[in-house]
Amino acid sequence: MAIAVVEELTKVYRKSNSTVEVHALRGINLEFQAGEYVAITGPSGSGKSTLMNILGCLDRPTTGRYLLGGQDVSHLSDDELSEIRSRKLGFVFQNFNLIPQLNVRENLEVPLFYQGVRTAERRRRATRLMEMVGLADRGTHRPMELSGGQQQRVAIARSLVNEPLILLADEPTGNLDSKTSETIMAIFDELNAAGRTIIMVTHEAEIAARARRTVRLFDGRVVGDERNG
Repeated sequence: MAIAVVEELTKVYRKSNSTVEVHALRGINLEFQAGEYVAITGPSGSGKSTLMNILGCLDRPTTGRYLLGGQDVSHLSDDELSEIRSRKLGFVFQNFNLIPQLNVRENLEVPLFYQGVRTAERRRRATRLMEMVGLADRGTHRPMELSGGQQQRVAIARSLVNEPLILLADEPTGNLDSKTSETIMAIFDELNAAGRTIIMVTHEAEIAARARRTVRLFDGRVVGDERNG
């Protein structure tokens, strides 16, 4: 079943006080199936981040359609897109994006607090996810008290608290050494093996090879879409 579909997607940026247009995406057509593990690759300026932002409902296409879970989200309002993000999507970023003033448990519970989830359920989900990423003993630690790899594990756990349709990862190992990157990628492998849908942007060939499918972009177009292995 297609969990996300983009049809003839374009994105054009216009520089302020200028007539110059930047065509970031040029007629993208892709389908992502439930349970897939997809890497999106390409050189700098190929459109990877723009496509990820649209898939994550952080931006809208200029033209074309984006169907998420069967719903056309292409031109929803900011408030509607925010609601979609909070309930249907999980995000893992290169820079972790944890709240420094909050401890690990609180960072995990924040998204659920804003959804109105009760305290007991927030605590249950946070505990389960800390255990899943091997940080059950770090619940009271703040981000600055953790290593980069531990912070990224917290970020992965946080991305899953809302039980998202899709987990979106943007250069998830970009700030990590090779050994720590292996640990993080092993978690993604396990999540996908358990049925989690993952779409990941990366410029690293060895990281992309961990996915089951690689979509290659160049100059805003899809130039490759291959199954790995």
